[in-house]
Amino acid sequence: MALIADEVFLDFALTEKQPASFAANHAVLTFTTSGLSKISGLPQMKAAWLITTGPEAQKSQALARLEVIADTYLSMNAPVQLALHAFLERRRSFQQQLMARLRGNLAELDLHLAAQESCCRLHLEGGWYAILRVPATRSDEDLAIHLLTTKNVYVHPGHFYDFPADGYLIVSLITPRPDFTEGIVRLLSIF
Repeated sequence: MALIADEVFLDFALTEKQPASFAANHAVLTFTTSGLSKISGLPQMKAAWLITTGPEAQKSQALARLEVIADTYLSMNAPVQLALHAFLERRRSFQQQLMARLRGNLAELDLHLAAQESCCRLHLEGGWYAILRVPATRSDEDLAIHLLTTKNVYVHPGHFYDFPADGYLIVSLITPRPDFTEGIVRLLSIF
């Protein structure tokens, strides 16, 4: 059995220590993926990569099969290919700006959560979203629709992320701070 690790959010770790990449795993066949759209904030510029590691025999067989797929279906367009070096060089500036916003919004969220007792957030290691544990008074989808129609607040219901039960909402941490703060105040006001 192979391990597939999508590391598009590895550059957005919210922990003090940078997590290790699965690309260093050589014990089992491992496919580690990432892409330009997330790490450089350029969703319209399609470039992705896959690092294959593992025992040599399995890795060689997998790479031969992947080469056929890549040659047949996954050609990269020339403008992105030519600009890739510049896009990758400039990603640090984008990441620093986004990380400042993520950390600021996370601190703001924690401040508002500490002032009430109905909701909490799950532990977060990185990425652009926070998961809120909320009272399960109705389905997450009904709650998300209620927040949108009555409070003008857009959240994702937990079932979008395969949470097995109600009581989970996902909020984006990339929203500009004033809008994020207002949204959290409105969200928490219904509990």
